[in-house]
Amino acid sequence: MSDQIKHECGIAMIRLLKPLEYYQDKYGSSLYGLQKLQLLMQKMRNRGQDGAGVATIKLNPKPGKRYISRRRSNGPQYLKEVFNGIYKYFQDLPPKKLSDPVWLKENLPYTGELLMGHLRYGTHGKNTIEACHPFLRQNNWISRNLVVAGNFNLTNVDELFEELVLLGQYPKEKSDTVTVLEKIGHFLDDEVQRLHAWYKPENFSTEELNEKIIENLDVQRLLRRASKKFDGGYVMAGMIGHGDAFMMRDPNGIRPAYYYRNDEVIIAASERPAIQTALDVHFSKIQEVKPGHALIIKRNGEISEKPFITPQKRKSCSFERIYFSRGTDKEIYEERKKLGEQLSDQVLAAVKYDFKNTVFSYIPNTAETSFFGLVKGVEKKLNQFKRDKILSLNGSLKEKQLDEILSLTPRVEKIVVKDAKLRTFITADNDRGKLVSHVYDVTYGVVKNDKDTLVLVDDSIVRGTTMRDSIIQMVSRLRPKKIVVVSSAPQIRFPDCYGIDMSKMKEFVAFRALVALLKETNQEHLLDEAYERCKTQEGLPKEDVVNEVKSLYDHFSYKQVSKKIAQIITPEGIKPKVEVIYQTVKGLHKACPNHKGDWYFSGNYPTPGGNKVVNRAFINYMEKNDKRAY
Repeated sequence: MSDQIKHECGIAMIRLLKPLEYYQDKYGSSLYGLQKLQLLMQKMRNRGQDGAGVATIKLNPKPGKRYISRRRSNGPQYLKEVFNGIYKYFQDLPPKKLSDPVWLKENLPYTGELLMGHLRYGTHGKNTIEACHPFLRQNNWISRNLVVAGNFNLTNVDELFEELVLLGQYPKEKSDTVTVLEKIGHFLDDEVQRLHAWYKPENFSTEELNEKIIENLDVQRLLRRASKKFDGGYVMAGMIGHGDAFMMRDPNGIRPAYYYRNDEVIIAASERPAIQTALDVHFSKIQEVKPGHALIIKRNGEISEKPFITPQKRKSCSFERIYFSRGTDKEIYEERKKLGEQLSDQVLAAVKYDFKNTVFSYIPNTAETSFFGLVKGVEKKLNQFKRDKILSLNGSLKEKQLDEILSLTPRVEKIVVKDAKLRTFITADNDRGKLVSHVYDVTYGVVKNDKDTLVLVDDSIVRGTTMRDSIIQMVSRLRPKKIVVVSSAPQIRFPDCYGIDMSKMKEFVAFRALVALLKETNQEHLLDEAYERCKTQEGLPKEDVVNEVKSLYDHFSYKQVSKKIAQIITPEGIKPKVEVIYQTVKGLHKACPNHKGDWYFSGNYPTPGGNKVVNRAFINYMEKNDKRAY
């Protein structure tokens, strides 16, 4: 993606199902769980570059012994710092103690059977250590301690925060993470208190009473009560002090969650390939947490997947498939190829099937797979062209002609190169922008001057600024006759509010194109009318709010918007003509049939809060307010 945007976080959770001695005997290490967690997080580092955190819980601890350990970092080498800080407790141990799991668990931190890791990609707010997950809610009652980490954004944090205040709480900050922690924590307290009141009259000893609470704590009921009014996209993982754990997924399945289990371990994570690598297991063995369900692991090792909220129509985020998730996932790899292949007809029409004078390339690095798909589609069309040409000669084909036809292949080159980041801290502000634009470089001598058309595949175009200020500027130096920019994703027209950092209308090049078209056609009054409709809905419950921005796009065709985008991203003074081709929403659904969360393309939000957010974003734009919409 040429325009970098921040997005979702990554979660990993491990429950060792055997005593630590088992892993020492079989794998030669009592730190088996930590090692697997480190590998999982390393393989999901694409999901968070602002910080990381790890928390562990020991099962069946003795009173007075620390059983919850946590370490976080927001440093430049956050993963290394976290695990170096953990492993320092073990690095100077003599071999005898390092191989003694009973001694390790009794005496050192991070030797628990329950482990959680989190990679943070902050969508907004300060990048402080306090913002790094996992979050702790501590209590002297073991069953009231709570550790939470998540990959989520909620659209109604204000509403949930006010509920906590009405319950008598005084949250330390107004953020979705703290609100979720306190919301789940409140109902955890309530469930523990309910069980305590239920068993107290039976005259159990304190120890027996605690065991009854732990055995009978209904995690499904707890999550159902806590999440009743959640509106957004979320996967949340939690560990309760006594050893119960869960990973819950929103009812539309917006955010991803997978798990694998055998008789030794259960692992849950945001990325399927990470689990495959960490455990060396086949794709088919990994399950997806169903929308509206929670994977629940009881202290006794009992594992279940239960609904905690009514599942809704599946709307898993298609941006995960296009860009965010690692392309090493079998299904995602094939989907990205399909996205590129589906654009071959439009691309060939744009270059007038001139194979000899067209160079095909891509924007590194995430568009590479879509580019493979486009080339595959172009090759299919070229083979058909060759076949038709040979048949048309009807037996009069000469050897030279045949060689000439068969030698025709797509000209595939690596034109754009992603270079090392330049250090810009010692430059003046106006020079810094020029240096940043040189994060890309080009391959010279491949494009024929004023004769070749250059086709560049990108996986999406969000703001268009990098495309205009850097990429097109640079490739124009190669003097192509024409530049065709191909986006494997549709036009991003609306804000996201479920995890991706896309909340300001003015930043979307598609929206800027819409506004420009309205002005050019003397329909600017439609913006004011939409603004008034948005304002009249401000006091309505979110369930009654209608997306008032969506209808503005109905006044222009998809191609008209693409043509205007091409004009916007064309730098002044360059000679080549620039054309932009976008994937359609219909094409996206065809390539990713099981992942139809497309609200940033279509305006069809899966939760009521989405419509409220898009209207607020539009109001902010009209009022020249640079605030976030949620």
